[in-house]
Amino acid sequence: MSERKFKRIVLKLSGEALAGDQGFGINPQVVEPLAQEIAALSKESGIEIAIVVGGGNIWRGLSGSAKGMDRASADYMGMIATVMNAIALQDALENAGVATRVQTAIEMQEVAEPYIRRRAIRHLEKGRIVIFAAGTGNPYFSTDTTAALRAAEIEADAILMAKKFADGVYDSDPKTNPNAVKFDELTYMDVISKELKVMDATSTTLCKDNHIPIVVFSMDIPGNITKAAKGEEIGTIVRGE
Repeated sequence: MSERKFKRIVLKLSGEALAGDQGFGINPQVVEPLAQEIAALSKESGIEIAIVVGGGNIWRGLSGSAKGMDRASADYMGMIATVMNAIALQDALENAGVATRVQTAIEMQEVAEPYIRRRAIRHLEKGRIVIFAAGTGNPYFSTDTTAALRAAEIEADAILMAKKFADGVYDSDPKTNPNAVKFDELTYMDVISKELKVMDATSTTLCKDNHIPIVVFSMDIPGNITKAAKGEEIGTIVRGE
């Protein structure tokens, strides 16, 4: 396995990661240790960190549209949910002692900066953490697609997919199949052709076209984000041939 060395990363956190065991809303007792680990990584390693956060702990656009809502309206609600998560994470990161900026794809100037690519890169170069909120600003695109798009735009070395309840990518659901096999390394085409649950096909294709490796690992174990960012062999890595 070739060496993993990352200088700039995009960390993808699901909304559920901020909810903890309660499954809904934002749990400060979960957010605080998460922020402390990310802040320590930023200060000690010098790795430039951008974060994309989902909104599933507050609202899921797909489930809203499944219940009869207009899909675009449901997705816009989901984008606004990610902003709430981003502000909670920003507060926790700044309490942990690291300067953090939230940039939103939908303008809301009183709350956060608008997303401007060059400004985001400048923040990263100055050692600030940047949280990208409100998805891509367009309905029908997931926050996984946001992570892939922003990683391409800021020329990140990798996307770190921090998962709950999964320590990598398996050939089937390990919760229902005790004989599920975990992959250490996959290609983008493996993920697309086998329909493995890493990220949706749009996001995987975007990573493939721009040669962005994806590291899938469990965030349930403290210290795993640091290990993944420092290039230790953890979880599953998805990359080209």
